[in-house]
Amino acid sequence: MRVYRLLQAFLRFATSIFFRRIQVVGAEHIPEDGPVIFCGNHPNSLLDPALITAWGGRIVHFAAKDVLFRSRVLRVFLGAAGAVPIRRAKDHQGEALDNTEAFEQLFAVLAKGRAMGIFPEGISHDASQLARLKTGAARIALGAARAHPEARFALVPCGLHYVHRRRFRSSVLIQFGPPIFIDEAVLAEAATAERETVRALTTRIEAGMRALTVNAEDWETLRVIDGVRRLYQPPRISLPQRVELARRFNAVYPSVKDEPSIMALFERVQAYQDRLADLGLQDADVVRRRRPGRVLGRVLAHLVFMVLWMPLALIGLPLHLPLGYLLRYGSWRFAPRKDVVATTKFLVGFMLLGLAYVVIAGGVAWWAGPAWGVAALFGLPLAGYATLRVLERGAAVFRVFLTLGRLLRLQAELEALVVERKALENEVLEAVNRFLPADMERLFHREAEA
Repeated sequence: MRVYRLLQAFLRFATSIFFRRIQVVGAEHIPEDGPVIFCGNHPNSLLDPALITAWGGRIVHFAAKDVLFRSRVLRVFLGAAGAVPIRRAKDHQGEALDNTEAFEQLFAVLAKGRAMGIFPEGISHDASQLARLKTGAARIALGAARAHPEARFALVPCGLHYVHRRRFRSSVLIQFGPPIFIDEAVLAEAATAERETVRALTTRIEAGMRALTVNAEDWETLRVIDGVRRLYQPPRISLPQRVELARRFNAVYPSVKDEPSIMALFERVQAYQDRLADLGLQDADVVRRRRPGRVLGRVLAHLVFMVLWMPLALIGLPLHLPLGYLLRYGSWRFAPRKDVVATTKFLVGFMLLGLAYVVIAGGVAWWAGPAWGVAALFGLPLAGYATLRVLERGAAVFRVFLTLGRLLRLQAELEALVVERKALENEVLEAVNRFLPADMERLFHREAEA
């Protein structure tokens, strides 16, 4: 397991660089020992198992579609991670499938008290809600529990929420829900009605996953409901609170969407968002209404940070800036599907950087000696980090001035948007007070203002 631990440490480091912020919620729900099956949603291809491997706290063996093992690079990576290949009917149409050996490998993993991970949707996708769950997780759990009745098997629902899932340096929330245990009662039910027990267990897994994910019927509904969430929430809430609020709004909306007042509110929020987009503004710009003095203070703070990091950044800029642009635009062209854009950036980016570091360090060692080569090998990643931070601060300064210019130029439109936003905020608060389900506890207590 030494190789696995090294991989786990690398994935922690790599994902911490790829994402600006990673928050883990519900880790206390993960049993510290004993067999565990992590059941997660699957919106972002290989980044999903990488995050659970890095931050799940257990040694996790994933069931992966066997076609991934055709790639030599992925085969090495998946082998180090202890992944088990699964044959899917979708990938082998017309062939007789036999996953008996794969299931036995997974049973053996669980029998050792380790953990495995599975994505019950069966495929990574970019839909706005969970796909229909396959029954594989339930069948594996029941089969392993029957084979090893002495162990207490736990299914742990997982929710992965990416703020901007295709974007480098975005934020991600990893949530773990209360475990579902395979106890004697479940095994007794399976002994007399296995198919019904598998379905019931899959339904429980789905309920656990839906409690940790944001689901909507389409992306436009998700966009508008997110606008409603922004209008309702108080300032400076945490990422977990933000995601939970979005989940609740999207969960309740289908039951009230045909109410005339809700239909009118939906259209009004949609029009407000479209108006912001036409002006090149965001809702936060209407809320903050940046003042020149405050803007100057933020700009100065960014500039001081940039000056401190600039010497190192100048060393890393010639290598990292072109590579960043290559990944930013090339990943969209070469990724086979939208749900693997971020994975393409992640894998290709770190492979190219690693190769470049080794080649440059080798050249420095040949030209100036081994000591300088070692210094280059360790110094280049630091220079890359400096480049990243300086570019981020530079982009922040540019956005501040760009937004300030728009706000100064659009004073009349901004005043109208401020008035409209306040009216919408009160309307949303009234709608929440009217349609909040009786069994749903409030996250925040807010009242409409005059």
